Amino acid sequence: MKGLRALWRMLIGFGHVLRGLAIIIVRFPRMTQHQRNLRVQVWAAEMLGILGITLKVTGQPPVSGPALLVANHISWLDILVMHAARHCRFVSKSDVKHWPLIGRLATGAGTLYIERESRRDALRVVHHMADSLRGGDVVAVFPEGTTGDGRAMLPFHANLMQAAISAPAPLQPVGMRFVDAATGETSFAPSYIGDETLIGSIWRTLTAPPIVAVVNFGEPCEPQGDRRALSRLMHAQVDSLRKL
Repeated sequence: MKGLRALWRMLIGFGHVLRGLAIIIVRFPRMTQHQRNLRVQVWAAEMLGILGITLKVTGQPPVSGPALLVANHISWLDILVMHAARHCRFVSKSDVKHWPLIGRLATGAGTLYIERESRRDALRVVHHMADSLRGGDVVAVFPEGTTGDGRAMLPFHANLMQAAISAPAPLQPVGMRFVDAATGETSFAPSYIGDETLIGSIWRTLTAPPIVAVVNFGEPCEPQGDRRALSRLMHAQVDSLRKL
């Protein structure tokens, strides 16, 4: 039964992806940016429901921008979870832009792309992030640079913090974790690390007991000091929030 339910959810989820793509192509050109943002948030929340993921948000998401959300990174689900909690512009690796269907959805949601191996491109994206913040956007980053196993956080890449300093714009730490809905214990089903395939991670998530995605928003702070000091501060705060 678990396998049949998971297969059904995958099929419905694929249909929801196609529906999202149609909205971007047909409806987005006639929408204001605010309407697009709301549509992305609703779509993400609907997708979580299709996947059987319940969302729990604590703390206060930013009501408006500018703001730089700094979060830990666990799973392919993280972007969906963050979008459902509060629409934001993500910074993502450039590969995502070329993924079938997903790349078009990510671009439509306002994603900023970065070539992680290129220092010059990293500087370009930081400038682009700063411009977005000055324009009043809420931008989100995963400074670990890759997904972890959910047990411990990886070090943060400090260069992304420079955007908040340059804008300037407040930073807000965000801690995420996935828990078993019945026991409240941490669920590692959605993790996506190492040589694991995306399909394998999705299948494990869909066949796991019901999962709650917990998103804890911390208190925003103004950028102070250099980017390395700011990175250490954000790392400590995100680490505390993800354990709540």
